[in-house]
Formats: sequence, structure tokens, C-alpha cells
Amino acid sequence: MNNLDISKILEAGAAAAMSIEQIIEKEIQDFLSSGKRRRMLVSQRYYVGEHEILNRKRLVIGEDGRLVEDRNLANHKLVHLFVRKLVDQKVGYLLSKPLSIQTDNEAYHEALSQFFNKKFLRLLKSVGKEAIKKGIGWIQVFYNEQGELSFKRIPSEEVMPLWKDAEHTELDALIRVYNVETYEGTTKKIITKVEFWDQEGVRRYIMGSRDYTPNTGSSLIPDIESVFAYNGHFVIEDEDGGTTPYKWDRIPFIAFKYNDDELPIIENVKSLVDDYDLLTSDNSNNISDTPNGIYVLTNFDGEDLGEFRRNISTYRAVKLRKEGSLDTITIDINSEALTKHIEQLRKDIFESGRGVDTQSEKFGNSPSGIALKFLYADLDMDANDIETEFQASLEQLRWFIDVHLINNGLGDFTNEQVEFIFNRDILINETDTISNLKDSAGMISDETRVSNHPYVQDPKKELERIKAEKKADMEEYGGLPGPGDPQPPKQPPAGGADDE
Repeated sequence: MNNLDISKILEAGAAAAMSIEQIIEKEIQDFLSSGKRRRMLVSQRYYVGEHEILNRKRLVIGEDGRLVEDRNLANHKLVHLFVRKLVDQKVGYLLSKPLSIQTDNEAYHEALSQFFNKKFLRLLKSVGKEAIKKGIGWIQVFYNEQGELSFKRIPSEEVMPLWKDAEHTELDALIRVYNVETYEGTTKKIITKVEFWDQEGVRRYIMGSRDYTPNTGSSLIPDIESVFAYNGHFVIEDEDGGTTPYKWDRIPFIAFKYNDDELPIIENVKSLVDDYDLLTSDNSNNISDTPNGIYVLTNFDGEDLGEFRRNISTYRAVKLRKEGSLDTITIDINSEALTKHIEQLRKDIFESGRGVDTQSEKFGNSPSGIALKFLYADLDMDANDIETEFQASLEQLRWFIDVHLINNGLGDFTNEQVEFIFNRDILINETDTISNLKDSAGMISDETRVSNHPYVQDPKKELERIKAEKKADMEEYGGLPGPGDPQPPKQPPAGGADDE
């Protein structure tokens, strides 16, 4: 969405006698019908296999010259989950391994590790998948019922950001629209809720009509069930049982972008995937329909062609009049041209989607490390873009953690330098890597060699194990002389001094 100055919107609304609710309603209408949200939903459908091919009908020319559906023809609908493979491949490549946090302050490192734990890694993978599918993913910062600083993913198609700047780096306000299930008596209903977040707090509404009837119009009515007042982003329970509202200096939502254009992956591959589905489905239909072939009838002893087809399928026989005949015309399928086109489509899909086709013949001969880097070049380039965007987002998330630590008297670390490192799950030739590390002894540090060894999961622990093993060896064999050490004096033979 374009950057919007919410203060100017409110001023313009006041001049036009529009309330804040009417302005929110207008923005929601524009967002729900926007091409950006539509692309998000299309990408999600293609991720789960709900492709355009599923809506296809086999059409023929009817008696009046118009196209009509023919249900007698084969209508296979083959779906190929290229989008799912590309998305999962990128997430697995960049976000499957734990995030590394580098800072010189050990206390700060320990504090950050409490938040960037395994639970957060799972959340980051989920948000990463959301960002690739829909162009942008969202994390909301909140306090849970135990008063712990927490994070959760918000579906992108529910979020309408109002940006301060054209680069979409800072939020001025945010609107969220989502559905919840509720019961009225024994009847289950879907209620549409709306949240409006700005610098002062959050307003909560239910979509309804001006007569305060939920889900009977597009107007907003206050959500009376909300525990939030419009003077804070969260509330903290007091000792006397009351609540006190608090607010952040920023909107508590963090955007995680797939790219700076916020375009979903479906934009790059949809037409190619649709063509792949169509061609393979058509080929399957031709194979199914070919045994029936085209029949040439002479002097058919029946009423119509429908009876003829019924006799063929039921009895495998047909009655002919005198001097009648039945011939068939065989339709040849150009399988070679089809195979070449499908192979090219597959290559185009992985090239446009910046992925790695693991079915490529190039993977069959145990490629060297250089060859693997070449095969992974597009995926690595896409991962670089994602990593740049995500590192900026983690810095924004870190701001909330820093404020939380200050408010709880755990230290002020706002001036500390932190680097977030994504450890990629790179496919390597282990033999080449181990040989190169062995040859690098004496040229680079042991820590660097251990960190890059394919069998090492935790370099620090591995170095500690190596140190402990060396110490144990010294204790066991430390008394024995080594090469070049002075030899101990020879002992006199048994029996002591010379008898003479």
C-alpha cells in the first residue's frame, strides 16, 4: 500500500466531516478489493494446490455454434506444486538452521538468546514462508497472559499498513481485518473484526450496520468485548486488580519482506505453472480419449450416434446394415515436441522462481563444490535479498526487546552492536570440503576450520571437546618423552654395584 500520513488523513477527514471510522471503512474497502491482496490469496491457493486448472471444462461447439461443456470427454486436472516446492526450498535453505547472534556483550547475548530461541526459529520460518508466498509477512509484538514479551504471526491478507515513507520502512498506523467464529445461542456465526493501531493505542471494532447489528453492513461499531481502551497498546494488571494501559513509541508490528517490491513469488511463475498444468492435463486427456479414436460409419443400423457410442462402450460391438462398414482414424500424439516443451517449462519455472531443480541430470554425477555453487547460484541470490530484508526487520524487533529489558531493569543495551547471521543449509561435497579444511591447517585458525566442518553443529562446543581431549591425552601420556626430548639415564643392571 502507498505511504499515507495518518495525521493528514484525519485532518482531511475532519474538513470533509468524515469520522475516523468512516476513513477506516474507506481504506478497508480499497484494500479488500485491491490487486495486492488478490495476489496474496492466489499465491496461497497455488501453495496448497488450488490451481486454475481445477476450474477447467472440456468445451465443444454445440448445435447453435456456441461452446458447450461435453462431460463425455476426459477432463483430467493435473496439479503440479511448483510454488510449494520453491517456497519450502527457500525457507529450508535460509531459515532451517538456528539464527546466530554476534555481539561483544556477553550479558546482552544471553538476554537476546532468551528471545531468539527454538520457538522463535519456528515462528521465523512461518513468517518467512508467509513473506515468500505473499510478498510480505507480519509479526505482532505483545505481552501474553503471564506478562512475557511474545511474538506471533499475523496473516498478511489481514493487514493493511499505513506507511510514513515511500520506502515502507516505518509505520504510521495499521489496520487489521479478520474473521472470528462465535455462537449466538446454538448458531455459529462469523464475525468480522477490525483493529486500528496508531501511536496512541488501538481501537477495536466489529463490522456491522449503523443500528449496531454485527455483520449486517460495512460500518464499524465499537467492540464492547474488548478490554483495551484507546490510550495504549497493552494493559498491565495492578495489584488491586485494576489495569493500567501502556503504549510503545512504535506500532507493535514488524514487516518481513520477501523483496523490496513486496511482490509474492506467484508473480514470477504463475503463467508458466498454468501452462505446465494445461499441457500435461491435455496430454492425459488425449491418452484417455485416443482408444475411442474417430469412427467412420457407413450404413449404421441405429437411431443416432449416441446409441452407437453406447453399444461400443457396453457391448464392444455395433450393428451395421447391408454393405455397412466401420473404420477408425488414429490420432498420433507428437510426444517428442510435448516432452521438449514441458522440459523447457520446468527449467523456466525454476529459473524464474530462483530455485534449484533437484531432478536435473546435473545432480546425478556427484558434482564438485564449484559445480554445486553454480547450481545454487539463483537460490543463493534470492536468499541474499531475503536475508537483507529480514536483518533490517530483526533490528526493528530488537528495539522492542531493548525497551522491554530497560523497563524490567535488566540493562540498557540500546547502544550495543548486534549482527544477525543466517546459517544456510548449503548442499556441499563433503569430501572436497574436509580435504580443503585439512590442507588449511596452519593458514587459518582452528576455530574457522571447525566452524566450516560439515559434521560440526556447534563450533564452540566442538572446540571445547577438542581441548578436553588434548588435556586428557597430556595427563595420560605426559610423562613419556617425545621426539627430541632428553632421554632418561639408563638404570644399572639388577643386582646393584659391581661385584668386584
